[in-house]
Amino acid sequence: MLNDLRLAGAPISWGVCEVPGWGQMLPPDRVLGEMTQLGLRACELGPVGYLGNDPAAIKSLVGSYGLSIVGGFVPLVLHDKDVWAETEAEARRVASRYAKAGAECFVTAVVVDQNWSPPFVLDDAQWEHLVWALSQVDVICAEYGIRQVLHPHVGTLVETAADIERVLTTSNVMWCLDTGHLSIGRVDPVDFAAANYDRVGLVHSKDVQLELATRVRDHQISLLNATRDGLFCPLGQGDVPIGAVVNELVRHGYSGWYVIEQDMTIDSALDQDRPVEAVAVSLAYLAREVRHSLSYTTAAQSVSDKAQ
Repeated sequence: MLNDLRLAGAPISWGVCEVPGWGQMLPPDRVLGEMTQLGLRACELGPVGYLGNDPAAIKSLVGSYGLSIVGGFVPLVLHDKDVWAETEAEARRVASRYAKAGAECFVTAVVVDQNWSPPFVLDDAQWEHLVWALSQVDVICAEYGIRQVLHPHVGTLVETAADIERVLTTSNVMWCLDTGHLSIGRVDPVDFAAANYDRVGLVHSKDVQLELATRVRDHQISLLNATRDGLFCPLGQGDVPIGAVVNELVRHGYSGWYVIEQDMTIDSALDQDRPVEAVAVSLAYLAREVRHSLSYTTAAQSVSDKAQ
């Protein structure tokens, strides 16, 4: 395996997504089994309920494949003071469940509402509440022994370079450095890693085709349709310098998880072998590009060779 990096997998790389109409969701036994086959050491949880609802059972299931749990994605409404009581209760509920399952990270996405309505321009009072709410979620997560990381994401209130800069300068929150979503938001992920390495608590390793990313950013195509058209591709096959990001973080002593996260749709039985092949190609890319003594499992290399 790639012994020098803590490498994890995300169910979305296997087409497992909570968005209605996204496509087929492969069963957990196949997804977790293929993660193990590839030499990954941990996983994210995927949509609520995908791995079950009992934290102890989830921990046992994931552990039976030799994996640990990185954490999971949590959409929260943080800009609206009128719904803070509900948001706080949700944050506590999820933090408790994640802690009991053995997760490390609480990955916050700042949404307009739970229906993922389109983002809009916040006024100063809404920004002030958002930043304050992030600090409160930090406190909640610390109470349960886990760590909040903020995920910049297309379609959320922390989406663009201006949004990201505002949070960086007004909040102490840790970040999920998502190489793909930063790039779509016009933030160079290498520059972000160099300037904010001490605030990176998790990495989502994602490559993108920037021509399609521009069309998503300009609302010419939906994220789902762009994904079907190949927006997110195996590492090294898009326009994001993933290897440079990893090397920058390693140089500064980052020792957290790198989650291989390539959003994918499974639209037919013919697509079901694509995830394991794509992730294997991504792992082979990292083995070539990261300037540290990385070895690679025979099983994963075999899958990668077949996919080339």
